[in-house]
Amino acid sequence: MTVRGLGIADVPVPTVGLLLAEAEGCLKEAGIEQPTLESAWLLEHVLDLSPLKQRVKPERQVTAAEWTSVQALVARRANREPLQYVLGTQEFCGREFRVTPSVLIPRPESALLVEETVRRCKENFRATVVEVGTGSGCLAVSVAAALPTARVLAIDVSPEALAVARVNMVQHGVEGRIECFCGDLLSPLWEHIPANQVDVILSNPPYIEESDWMTLQPEVRCFEPRLALAGGRDGMDLHRRLLQQAPAYLKPGGVLLMEVGFGQADSVCRQAEGGGWFRTCDVLRDEGGIDRVVCLERKSGGLKLQSCGAPTQLAELNRHS
Repeated sequence: MTVRGLGIADVPVPTVGLLLAEAEGCLKEAGIEQPTLESAWLLEHVLDLSPLKQRVKPERQVTAAEWTSVQALVARRANREPLQYVLGTQEFCGREFRVTPSVLIPRPESALLVEETVRRCKENFRATVVEVGTGSGCLAVSVAAALPTARVLAIDVSPEALAVARVNMVQHGVEGRIECFCGDLLSPLWEHIPANQVDVILSNPPYIEESDWMTLQPEVRCFEPRLALAGGRDGMDLHRRLLQQAPAYLKPGGVLLMEVGFGQADSVCRQAEGGGWFRTCDVLRDEGGIDRVVCLERKSGGLKLQSCGAPTQLAELNRHS
């Protein structure tokens, strides 16, 4: 999409008011739902001027560099690039996190994973928590900040995502307390965690069904990493793999917490219970009333485990099951 806007040479006196009006018009024409609010945020990012001050002092002049910078950001947003990528940040659990197109933009419903992890581990000063698919690191950072004595491990298959996560860990002062590993699901753990030692495994796996992909908003479909969104034909490919791998590392009574999509919770719980290693201890609903997080407790017994890259631990665990 081509966005046409006023160049600074087209206005007699470039001011905040004129720039704001031009930005609003461009975003409205592009079909952005909240053009007024988003325009104000884009101006604030460049001018360091709050939306209130923008309205109170519309006559404040802007420089050529400021005008050009705002126009560039407006053009990106009008092209339906997510506002979070344009601004480079997203708030989650009361903290600002760096986000790039290498990572999924944090959603508020994922805070349920943090809250449940903290609830289960707050009395366990030596808890071991593993996040699978850390992305921006927002979950691992939030857990580490709330549980200062816990051991937290963060895994992602994408080196680019882990680079972003490490930036956020440093920003929030927890980089020395989170161990980062690059690899597929739980496969990096077998060299670092003995069998039956993890208290909580939490994950927001990809859960978009294949048939739903083209119905997603362009902000999601065209810009966010498909690797973090697409969950296969029924959206539950990675949930099934985590159900196979997690029992090798969880303590008896430990929990696997997984975010799920609309209508998926019952199926995931049935598969978990049918495998013999888990019982459903809770299903948490988000603010929209959707079953969003399944809480699966590892039993002390179960069926034979499937290999997840840790043959020694798995063989030992299977002998005692």
